[in-house]
Amino acid sequence: MRIADIFRERDFSLSIEIFPPKTADGDAALCRHLERLTSFDPGFVSCTYGAGGTTRDRTLNWCRRIQDDYSRTATAHFTCVASRRDEIIRWLEQACHASIHNIMALRGDPPEGQQAFTAVGGGLRYASELVELIRERHPDFGIGVAGYPEKHPEAPDAATDLQNLKRKVSAGADAVFTQLFYINNNFFRFRDACADLRIDVPIVPGIMPITEFGRIRRITSMCGASFPDDLSSRMEQAQDDRR
Repeated sequence: MRIADIFRERDFSLSIEIFPPKTADGDAALCRHLERLTSFDPGFVSCTYGAGGTTRDRTLNWCRRIQDDYSRTATAHFTCVASRRDEIIRWLEQACHASIHNIMALRGDPPEGQQAFTAVGGGLRYASELVELIRERHPDFGIGVAGYPEKHPEAPDAATDLQNLKRKVSAGADAVFTQLFYINNNFFRFRDACADLRIDVPIVPGIMPITEFGRIRRITSMCGASFPDDLSSRMEQAQDDRR
């Protein structure tokens, strides 16, 4: 089932995001977690894509397992990082042959050691270009894109960031999946701004449960998401409490 169909047919659709493990023990643990998580009837399970494409093959392998072993629609993350146009086309063909027909189309973060994203020769510069390429080569694919309730860290302002999002949707995206947030009003403001700009695809809130205080502080600082002082204070007091 494609992303557009999932949101068209369900009043509410939960999705789950996983990261491909790096070890056999990690694989076994993820299998156990998927057994439990898929019992909540997610609309799909998405599999992330490591920095610089480091999990490219494992992403597709896990997407196949999600569909074959757990009978759930899979969505593969894919980025423009370190890939020429012809390499992207080949990867999309591999996804198609693996019966993976939903893609989370992302520009991706700059490779480690680089301050700004730079496309490789013959590569793509923006996620909107990746969406256009997917639509051109595989018009029946489902496509998700990223949205930022508190704007992308590289965007000069929220208005510019929303125009970038509008380009991705106009290029053919089926749904917008947001960066994590912990202040609900930031999401509501973003949702309303999207409606004002006639971004008329589903706007799906991205939620990351807090399991480690130090980890969530690092993640929010990296992606520019606000972490409320009152929540931070309470989490800091309880961070070593395993009960």
